[in-house]
Amino acid sequence: MDKWQNNKAWFLVLPAFIIVAFSAFIPLMTVVNYSIQDIFGPGQSVYVGTEWFKEMLGNYRLHDALWRQFLFSGLVLLIEIPLGILIALALPKRGWGVSACLVTLALPLVIPWNVIGTIWIIFTRPDIGLFGVGINSLDLLEVPFDHTAKPLYAWITTMLMEVWHWTPLVVLLAYAGLRAIPEAYYQAARIDGASAWATFFYIQLPKMRGVLTIAVLLRWMDSFLIYAEPFALTGGGPGNSTTFLSIYLVKLATMQFDLGPAAAFSLIYFVIVLLFSFAFYQALLNVGRGEKA
Repeated sequence: MDKWQNNKAWFLVLPAFIIVAFSAFIPLMTVVNYSIQDIFGPGQSVYVGTEWFKEMLGNYRLHDALWRQFLFSGLVLLIEIPLGILIALALPKRGWGVSACLVTLALPLVIPWNVIGTIWIIFTRPDIGLFGVGINSLDLLEVPFDHTAKPLYAWITTMLMEVWHWTPLVVLLAYAGLRAIPEAYYQAARIDGASAWATFFYIQLPKMRGVLTIAVLLRWMDSFLIYAEPFALTGGGPGNSTTFLSIYLVKLATMQFDLGPAAAFSLIYFVIVLLFSFAFYQALLNVGRGEKA
């Protein structure tokens, strides 16, 4: 009886769960329906089975976009996680400066994603942008900086934009993990004469493992689904140099209007995201078990 009474709380979230499940189920079934048919017009379609899936899996443009997406997400993690930890370690531990620093760091997180791209378009313009004009005035580059003309510059700009936008999230998570470490650990380290590096590697980093796993999970999946910022900044160009999976999907569905292949690709995209989410979730559980042990 006690067990049943404790589970009554689930009835409070049941209506919301049903609404969310229903609103997600209908679009998903529509996509599945499109992925197995060739659509000619309203009420005109032919069943094609798995033809679109085979076509998408053998599409070299999809392979290029997938490789580009993995490279981008990997580079984002390699930069943002260490940088976020370093900034969190440098933040003050008490006083009014804590609130001031955290609020300032969190500002990029509250800016809409499409506005982020617009800000960086202006910021990096070679004629009026602070970054573009500044770096070109140094005469360090053989080719003047213009992210709309050179793929390497487009990649650098997109990476800088992503790091600026989302590193604060890693900082907040890492800082929360640091503040949760009991002072007794630091006192024991001082008594043993541990250096700052030893304190970090043997106390702080292991104790932050849980929040860092969450940070890796959130940042990997969010960077893997990135769309608004690079689309506003580069539109996927120059050429296809910044055409990530989401941008390729939108171009396929709305510009080429290939609904069948786009639906098949969106399901493949969904499976890739789901598999990585499951893998990171299992890693998070293993971290939790390791800390309890």
